Amino acid sequence: MATGVTEHRDVVVVGGGQAGLALGWHLARQGRDFTILDAASQPAAAWRNRWESLKLFTSVRYDSLPGRPFPGDPDSYPGRDEVVAYLTDYARDLPVERESDVRTVHPADGGYRVELAGRTIDAEQVVIATGPFQVPRVPDIAAELHGSVEHFHSTDYRRPDALPPGPVLVVGGGNTGFQIAAELTATHEVHLSIGSRQTPLPQRVLGRDLFRVLDRFGVMQKTADSRIGRRLQANEDTLIGSRPRTLRRLGATLRPRTVAADGTQVRFEDGTSMTVSSVIWATGYRLDHSFVEVPVFDGGRVVHQRGVTASPGLYFLGLPWMYTRGSALLGWVGEDAEYIAGRIAESAPAIPRARQPRRAATSTEKETA
Repeated sequence: MATGVTEHRDVVVVGGGQAGLALGWHLARQGRDFTILDAASQPAAAWRNRWESLKLFTSVRYDSLPGRPFPGDPDSYPGRDEVVAYLTDYARDLPVERESDVRTVHPADGGYRVELAGRTIDAEQVVIATGPFQVPRVPDIAAELHGSVEHFHSTDYRRPDALPPGPVLVVGGGNTGFQIAAELTATHEVHLSIGSRQTPLPQRVLGRDLFRVLDRFGVMQKTADSRIGRRLQANEDTLIGSRPRTLRRLGATLRPRTVAADGTQVRFEDGTSMTVSSVIWATGYRLDHSFVEVPVFDGGRVVHQRGVTASPGLYFLGLPWMYTRGSALLGWVGEDAEYIAGRIAESAPAIPRARQPRRAATSTEKETA
């Protein structure tokens, strides 16, 4: 049972990933009374749930959040565990409450009420920073595969030895699909199904990191509504550091779009088919903001201007192309976080006050509250 006690904060940040942490750094500098609610039990959960050999396609030079440089050689490319360690360390100085799954956010008393299991928090302002990796997207045809076929979303892939022997089909020709397919060629017969043509870009141009070049020429600063920004969004599946030719050299077979499944058979757009022993769906994610009960959506999409909605005090952060190409990337989300923090400060200047304890409630406390 809930206690009926309502907590109060200046700001509630929903989401404890890179976007929420970057904003938290700015709010702490403002002296703001705030909390960051993270549904996960561990920091950097979205990164922990990726395959072990994952490498960023941005170099260390472009992987820092506000106030804390990402450690290492500026021209190196961090792996999954390095990102997890960095974000874990970054979160230590911020009021992050783990295992705090938000059920609803709705208007109340001139601000917003944030409902959790056994808890209620009223806040003047709320930032939804749940990021782009929310709900794994798996096509309906997956249900037609036989029970003997091991298949799962790329979120659940960790390493090659977890897959049974036999042909592996990786569905999805983005950076995730290419990286996983390349790793699997060392141990399996690999087929990569590509739904649409991607534009491959080298990770380094004349010895320089690609993003350093893009940044120098102002491409990363182009906004979503600019002419170049619109063209980049139309080619969002751009491959960085991966090439179909390279994958073929490793022994993989490239297939067209996967259109049907029946038992252990998978059929492709060109009419060909194959027998599979396992399938990895590298088919991306969808956003889920159904818990936000505020009229700021149009056809399910958030209506905003650089994360600022028409509902005073409600903001979004970390969305893909929220403002620029970098809005959902580790090293650029801090720019949008600074902007949102500025809008929060304009709306309600921080007033020092006695703060409530920051200790996160344990699972037991939540159940018995």
